[in-house]
Amino acid sequence: MSVTGRDGRRLGLGAIAGVLAAGTALGVGQFVAGLTGASGSPVVAVGELQIDFTPPWLKNFAITEFGPDDKLVLVSGILVVLAIFAAVIGAAATRRMAYGMAGLAVFAAVGLTAAATRPTATFASLLPTLAATAAAAAVLLVLIPLVKPRAAAAPRAVSYDPVTSPPAAEPDEAGEPGPREVAELPRETADVQRRRFIAASAATAGIAIGAGLAGRLLTERSSVATAQKSLRIPKPAVTTQTLPAGVNLDIPGLAPFVTPNSSFYRVDTALVLPQVDPSSWQLRVHGMVNREITLTFEDLVKRPLIEDYVTLCCVSNPVGGPYIGNARWLGASLAGVLREAGIKAGADQLLCTSVDGFTSGTPVQTVMDGRDALLAVAMNGQPLPVAHGFPVRMVVPGLYGYVSATKWVTDINVTTFAGNYAFWAQRGWSQRAPIKTECRIDVPNGLNVIRAGTTPVAGVAWAQHKGIEAVEVRVDAGPWHQARLAAVPGIDTWRQWAWEWDATPGRHVLQARATDKTGYTQTAAQAQPEPNGAAGYPSLSLTAG
Repeated sequence: MSVTGRDGRRLGLGAIAGVLAAGTALGVGQFVAGLTGASGSPVVAVGELQIDFTPPWLKNFAITEFGPDDKLVLVSGILVVLAIFAAVIGAAATRRMAYGMAGLAVFAAVGLTAAATRPTATFASLLPTLAATAAAAAVLLVLIPLVKPRAAAAPRAVSYDPVTSPPAAEPDEAGEPGPREVAELPRETADVQRRRFIAASAATAGIAIGAGLAGRLLTERSSVATAQKSLRIPKPAVTTQTLPAGVNLDIPGLAPFVTPNSSFYRVDTALVLPQVDPSSWQLRVHGMVNREITLTFEDLVKRPLIEDYVTLCCVSNPVGGPYIGNARWLGASLAGVLREAGIKAGADQLLCTSVDGFTSGTPVQTVMDGRDALLAVAMNGQPLPVAHGFPVRMVVPGLYGYVSATKWVTDINVTTFAGNYAFWAQRGWSQRAPIKTECRIDVPNGLNVIRAGTTPVAGVAWAQHKGIEAVEVRVDAGPWHQARLAAVPGIDTWRQWAWEWDATPGRHVLQARATDKTGYTQTAAQAQPEPNGAAGYPSLSLTAG
């Protein structure tokens, strides 16, 4: 059946009503989430569920293409899909209200499933979706009747000529009478109905915005920013040696030896940053131990604190990529805590859980071999940023972050790799994941034509807990040239390097490779990040002129 102009306008207004219903649902859901916990927001719950089912290759694509904006892109995509779905629901409701309610039931089922399957789900986690669905239903019940035409009390006379007039129309599928059965709505009544729809729509939009802002304020009220700024961290009992002269080669464009907190990469699965107050934080150590231990934040910072420079690297870092950084960490010895608990024979994995339910699996042997594996409380002389795990996170040198650097850590289960699989191991990633010996070219950046003649080629190289012994550079697949290395305080950090190149005019390709202190040299064989880290020579194409 063709859609008349009147039907088209009615469907359009219905779609608007559907979008307004969705907006109200989001606002009310955010408001209730502000009362029960931000992670209970329907959009956040659906987004986190989507992250859980994202295959590793798609995760890497999102991180590579969108970087720190990957979560914003995900949430934006969910909102676009929701708006389209809402418009369809609203248009369907103009045909029959039951269609719209059925669509809302689908919305509720998805939201409730997402909220209920979160690792930290409680009954309160379901309330934002339930409230959001009720709000959307109320909006449809108010707006849709203002879209559908009503029969006039005093019909106009409609002339009918059996020769020139069309036959009487049959009722449409929604039960609306044809033109012979219901008289045309008077113009003044249609205008009144239209004004009522506009007024109701404006009021609905105001409610949606107001509820959303109130929910935002409630969420910010639970922020731990004040606690973080006022926290006083004790001085370290063990201080890393003073940085030697020459850790920074002072070449413009080269990454500094210490990465500022504001520039440190962030890769995790949290759409909403967990807000954990130090006064309520606890760490439970249990499983294959002789004695279960529970530490408060006060207990932790009373222990001897260790300060050390450690470079962290994400397994999703492509060859020559940005997801790596070096910082000065302060924290308690993780090995010391485990010794107090007493590790039983056969245990080989620490299944570490974040407050938001994320899990990572860390090899027991790596933590206990003498390296500075920390329960970190500070970063570059400041309490941990919330985005980097405040109030406590793990830092274990030499392992990719997904098996070693649990943020907001709250539980450590001493267990086995055979008996338990952490979040990314369940998705096919390696369970142990030692960081590969790699390097990166920072200078030149390849974006601009460089001058022919002597020019520096520089970057950073890393082989955490092995140390960098050498870096070599070559031009156009020619011979390798030894680069100059910066000083480092130990073997757990990256190392700057530089080589003076006599560039000739034309197009060139630069490559680099690193050798660690065990004698291993970075391979040319290319590998994707999954399942245990990218590999290959960093390569840079540029023009000298």
